[in-house]
Order: sequence, then C-alpha cells, then structure tokens
Amino acid sequence: MRIGLAQINPIVGDLAGNRLRILRAYQTLVEQGADLVLFPELVVCGYPPRDLLLRKRFLTDVEEATRELATQIGEVPALVGFAEPNQSGQGRPAYNSAAFCHRGQIMQVARKCLLPTYDVFDEDRYFEPAGEPTVVEFRGQRIGVTICEDLWAQELVSARRLYDFDPVQRLAKARLDLMLNLSASPWQLAKNSVRRTLVSDAAKACRCPVAYCNAVGGNDELLFEGRSVVSDAAGNLLAGFAAFREELRVVAVTPGHDLAPPEGAPVALAAHPTYEQEQLADVYDALVLGVRDYAHKTGFTKALLGLSGGIDSAVVAVIAAEALGAANVTGVSLPSVISSQHSKDDAAALAKNLGLEFQTIPIAGVVTSAEAALAPMFAGRPRDTAEENIQARARGLLLMAISNKFNALLLTTGNKSEFAVGYCTLYGDMAGGLAVISDVFKTQVFALARWINRDREIIPTSTIEKPPSAELRPDQTDQDSLPPYDLLDALLKGYVEESLSRAELIARGFDPAVVADVVRKVDLNEYKRKQAAPGLKITSLAFGVGRRIPIVQKYVS
Repeated sequence: MRIGLAQINPIVGDLAGNRLRILRAYQTLVEQGADLVLFPELVVCGYPPRDLLLRKRFLTDVEEATRELATQIGEVPALVGFAEPNQSGQGRPAYNSAAFCHRGQIMQVARKCLLPTYDVFDEDRYFEPAGEPTVVEFRGQRIGVTICEDLWAQELVSARRLYDFDPVQRLAKARLDLMLNLSASPWQLAKNSVRRTLVSDAAKACRCPVAYCNAVGGNDELLFEGRSVVSDAAGNLLAGFAAFREELRVVAVTPGHDLAPPEGAPVALAAHPTYEQEQLADVYDALVLGVRDYAHKTGFTKALLGLSGGIDSAVVAVIAAEALGAANVTGVSLPSVISSQHSKDDAAALAKNLGLEFQTIPIAGVVTSAEAALAPMFAGRPRDTAEENIQARARGLLLMAISNKFNALLLTTGNKSEFAVGYCTLYGDMAGGLAVISDVFKTQVFALARWINRDREIIPTSTIEKPPSAELRPDQTDQDSLPPYDLLDALLKGYVEESLSRAELIARGFDPAVVADVVRKVDLNEYKRKQAAPGLKITSLAFGVGRRIPIVQKYVS
C-alpha cells in the first residue's frame, strides 16, 4: 500500500484556508499514486485551538467544514484530524477525532484515547477521551488509528502522566495490518529520538507498519517541526520527513501482521536532509519558523528590533532576516551617552552584513528630559537602577512608536538566562510583540552565534568575543551582577527545567550562597515574566503557558 503523508502547516481557526490546504495536498498525493492519504491531528481547525473550542459555533463550523471536505474526497480515502462535537450531553464539549473520508462521505470516526494535560497541554479542559482505539477496514486491511498522545503511554515517557491503559497494547491484540497516527506534537530539543523510538516500538508491538504524520508550523509559542516517519513491521524506519517545513510524500509499505523484512536485507531510512541534523541547526530552523509564522499568521510582513551591538540582538537580527527577508527587517541603534563606540560599530557592521535597513536614533535627549522631569521627586536620593532603567524605557518607547507607525512587529531580544533572574526592564527591553530567544540560555546564544558564523563572518567577531554588557553605566558588565553564564545556566536548568530544590542544587556542587541568590531572583521576578511578550518554546520547560508559578507565593524550596 502506498501511504501519502501530508505534513502541512495549518492555521488555527482558518477553517476555509485549512480546507483548501488539505485538498491541495490530497490532490498532489493522489497524483503521486497514494492509495490512502494521512493528515495531522486537528488539521481542519489547527492545533492547539484552545478556548476557541468553547465558543458556541466553533465546533459546529469545524464539523461542517470537515463534512464539506469529505465531499471532495474520491476513491483514495483520507484520514483527517478534526474537533468533533460531543452530542452525548455529558462530559467535555468535544472529541479530538479523525474522520475517515471516502467517496464523498465520512465513513468512520476515530477518537483520541489519551488526553495530555501537562506542560503546554490542557486537552482535559476540552475533550472527552475515547474508551478504545478504532480499527478501520479498507481493502481487506485492518487499520488501527491512533492520535498523537495515544503512542505516548510507555514507561519511556510516562513520568509526566500515567494512563489507565495503553492504546497501542490494545491494538496489538487486534491483529492489525497497518497503524496510522495523526499528530500535532510540539518540538523541543532532543524530542525526535524519543518520537522515533515510540513509532518503532508501536510497530514492533503491533507487528505491522506504522505511518506517523506530524504537523509543521508555529502557532503562538509552540513550534511543530514535522519530521513525520514511517516504520516497517520490524520497527525499522523507512522514511523520515523534513524538519521545520512542509513535505508531501508517498511511502510504500507492506501491510500485514507479523511481517518483517527478508533475512539479511538492509533497511535504509529514506530521509529528507533535514530529518537528522545537528542540534544548533534545529534550534536555528525552529526559531526562524517561529518568527515567520508568528508574523505572517498575525498579519505582519515587516519586523524591527533594537540593535545594541550585543550578541542577543545580533542573533535575533539574523533569525529575523532569514524568516522575513532582510528587506523586511529594520535594525535601530539607540545609543545613549554611555554606549561604547565598539557597540555602535558592531550594530552597524551587522546590519551591513545582513543587508538590513539601519537607523540610528540617539536617546540622550529623551533620557535627559525624563531625568529632568523626575528630578524634583528624586531630589536627595542617590542614583540607582531607577535612573539606569530610563535608558531601556526610552528605547522601548521609541521602538514601539516605530512599530506603530510602520506596522512592523517589534522583536524583543532577551534570552532565557536574563528572563529567569529578572535581568531585563519592564516596558524597556521587554517591550515588543514576540520574544524570539526567551527560551534560549545565554550560553546557547553564544553557541548559536558561532554556528551562524560557521562559513563566514555574519555576526562581527567582536560581538561574540567581548564581555556581555547591558551598558547601564560606564565599564559595566553582566558579571557585575550575575555569576558567569556557564555556571548560571547550569543552575537555572536544574532549578527551572528540572524543578530541583535548593538542597538538590547544592548537592550537585553549586555554592550555597550562589544558589540562594539565583533562586531568590528567579522567584522574585515572576511578575516580570507574566508581562513579557509570548516567547518561542524550544526546551522541555519554557517561561509561558507550560510553567504556571504564582506571582504571590512564599514557598522556599
């Protein structure tokens, strides 16, 4: 059987547009010889639809769009993910379902059994679970249908949530000829190897080929990288699809139970060049996709950012130019009286290397005016961070004005290390519409900059090599206030991403005084992060919807 996998990029809520995307992909794959076409999870409405599912007409509109779509499906069936209204009168308002469309009708509906409710997922809020996975009969073949999390009940991944049963194990008793999985599985670092193992294990458990079709694209902070895969009955991966881009491909499998490749026959993975690539390439491609989709799906064609001459804004500028085209990105230098000449020179050199429009707007006058206005109230008090932050807020004011005037998305440039400890200014450098690298630690920013420069100098070498500084005062560096970034990032990874206690961090060898200081800063600055622009998620736990720490709390770990 020739399975056509439609790894496409839907837009949440764009029912008419998604229907056209689905039909175009379907027609292409049919022309390529597909016997059956597989689409991602909730492809009709996009994933995650979140509280759109609670709007009165949304589910009805999704169901109508799916039925209209089915009328366009001919002799080659399509398995399409959609949100199905729950007509039982009990439980949640919808099912996370897959429609088996054939000859102009929805012939059968399969429903998702396992509903993830952890990290960024909250499917229990909207969906009722199915009691059993579904088996579809087609051309005398028994085809098991699973949806995303239905593959994730193994011990390999069950630490975050335990389920009452394993749909794959249930289907293993059904003597399947083929399993199909519709997914919208967000990307994070190192996830692909886990996903490959799950697909391979499902094939071996059910003793049949498995085709796994994953969504691609950026929706708010979530990034979906695709990387759909097909496995034979022995768990050997036959095909690996592109990462962070759409791909339509037909893959031939041999349906049947207990089938395995002939003895000694080599099985080669027919993979797109990006299916297996180095980690920094993944990070870069993910951030580029996130910026492009966030901008385009919200109606922006242009972006701007402040170019300080520092490494963070340099990396964001490179990503923005790749995502939107250099002609659509404006870099603005906003020097104060404290700004060093090398920072101004580095900003200009970066813009020239990238081909960005580059503007310089000195802020000394704005800062002086603000300080003069505040002088009567601040009289008799020493200068401190209040005055230092006027610089950042002056820049935020001017950048937001430019954003409004030219309808350009303002990209913020703060990294995860800064966000964690509050080394950022509310209504200053935090002002903007998208926090591009807010889930990228400072040490990762340096590594990404060097990777960007792997073939030629794009980011000035001096930007990478000079000590990081916010230039809040003459000769100031980040390490005046923070531990060295390699130490800080390791500590933050333990506290934020692994949820380790102070005692556990100290047991790992961190200095107790440093632990106490950093943990205190992380906890005290939750209020800033709640007011930050949405940030693109690349790690197992980002600041955002997946991390719900109260602002008002006094717990000491």
